[in-house]
Amino acid sequence: MAEVKKTATAAKKAAPVKKEIAIKAKPKTAAVKKTEVAVAKLSGATYATGKRKDSIARVYLVPGKGNMVINGKPIAEYFRRPVLQMIIAQPFGVTKRDGQYDVVAMCMGGGLSGQAGAVKHGISKALNMREPDLRAALKAAGFLTRDSRVVERKHYGFHKARRSTQFSKR
Repeated sequence: MAEVKKTATAAKKAAPVKKEIAIKAKPKTAAVKKTEVAVAKLSGATYATGKRKDSIARVYLVPGKGNMVINGKPIAEYFRRPVLQMIIAQPFGVTKRDGQYDVVAMCMGGGLSGQAGAVKHGISKALNMREPDLRAALKAAGFLTRDSRVVERKHYGFHKARRSTQFSKR
């Protein structure tokens, strides 16, 4: 009986290890395939980096039909608020290039508003690099200037950046 218990526990220990290996193997192959497809689609693309608040966006601009993919998702799925979608589309509206370019962007850091601003900045810089004659329109709209406003740091002796302790007269 002691031998049966040992083999049963040994089988229980061995089974989860096999499951973990199988689970880990699937995402690696899927990630490699996605990367290969993305690299193949981006050949001949114009690259630019956009920044806003704490967000950084790597933007690839390719001639196409106006499709936008952000972090592997369509724009309507990643940025659900119409205001954020409108912000990203502004450089194309100002330059009258709606539906002429596909955008592939990778965002990191910050929140959705900062990421939308970073993608807009990156698209503007990429359009400027691809078609230098658009610079005047993009510059006049203020899309080529990096918005340097960031959150102020917390200061010593304060609750937040400027929030002080409550004053008590007595």
